[in-house]
Amino acid sequence: MLTLPYSGAIFIQAFPRECTETFLEGHRRAFEYLDGVPRRISYDNSAIAVIEALKGRERKLTREFLRLQSHYLFQEHCCLVRRANEKGHVERLVGFARRNFLVPVPQVPSLAALNQQLRERCQADLTERTRGKPAAKSDLLLEDQAAFLPLPKQPFEARRVTDRTADSQSLVRFDDNDYSVPVQYAHRQLLVVATVEEVRLVYEDRLVTKHTRCWDRERTFFEPLHYLALLERKPGGIDYARPLENWGLPECVPLLRRRLEAADVQHGTRSYIRVLRLLEKFSLAQLAMAIEYALDIDVLDADSIRTIVEHRSDQPVELFPLAGRPHLAHVRVETTDVASYQALLSEVGLGEVTP
Repeated sequence: MLTLPYSGAIFIQAFPRECTETFLEGHRRAFEYLDGVPRRISYDNSAIAVIEALKGRERKLTREFLRLQSHYLFQEHCCLVRRANEKGHVERLVGFARRNFLVPVPQVPSLAALNQQLRERCQADLTERTRGKPAAKSDLLLEDQAAFLPLPKQPFEARRVTDRTADSQSLVRFDDNDYSVPVQYAHRQLLVVATVEEVRLVYEDRLVTKHTRCWDRERTFFEPLHYLALLERKPGGIDYARPLENWGLPECVPLLRRRLEAADVQHGTRSYIRVLRLLEKFSLAQLAMAIEYALDIDVLDADSIRTIVEHRSDQPVELFPLAGRPHLAHVRVETTDVASYQALLSEVGLGEVTP
């Protein structure tokens, strides 16, 4: 929660729990809501922002807080230790927000919907006037905004970065959950870039994969495509592979498997996995359409299905744009006169070949 003592404006968002990325994301949303950055912000001595409390108000700040501060250029003002009276304004407004925004408990389908509702209620609250103030909060907020720092042109990414090593099952553990990576990255060290909404896994200078962020504990998230390369070498394990459990594939896909295995008992499963590996390049919808067509014409080998899906995915060549090329606007290419070629054929005789 962020509040402005002069105008009484308030901004509230709900997050699954307090951590570095939610702390940073809360600031980003608040500054965008206010359309500016307060020049000085007072903080309690949160471990997310403060490593160590030194003498007086001096603090050793965390690296991520310094990154936030250097991006938005505001000054921090840390409360003295065990001085609750220094943040009395915030404590009162926490109670105000709980009573007015969260009672009764909002019935919403998701956290995103709750945050949108909270944002709308903060906006509606600006029409109110705080007792003892000369005008409504919205009018006083204009005076606050006149003293704000402008928002930086470059957006701020609220994220946490840490190193992790993929285990033998090609799983990377972060925040007590396991996320899969392609099997070629097993036992390798990767960089985890975690935001409120997603977890990105990076190896050296390239993005390996990304998963939707989970805020539960002790969950495992497999991406089936990450394990197909291994299963192509060991096709006998396809029916026991945990990453492929409950993989929602269209009906035409298991039908293709049955047809391939019936036609070639020894290599049919491997051919089926080769077809599935086309999902590394094409979408499931594109592959399903190609498989349905292949089943109709009874052409079922993996190379033919690849040809079908590639052909159907080809995009027509766009016209060459002349914007920014005025010197080409006056170029004219005459239509070719094919009669000249006909004259050549008549000289040597139709169908004759000269050495």
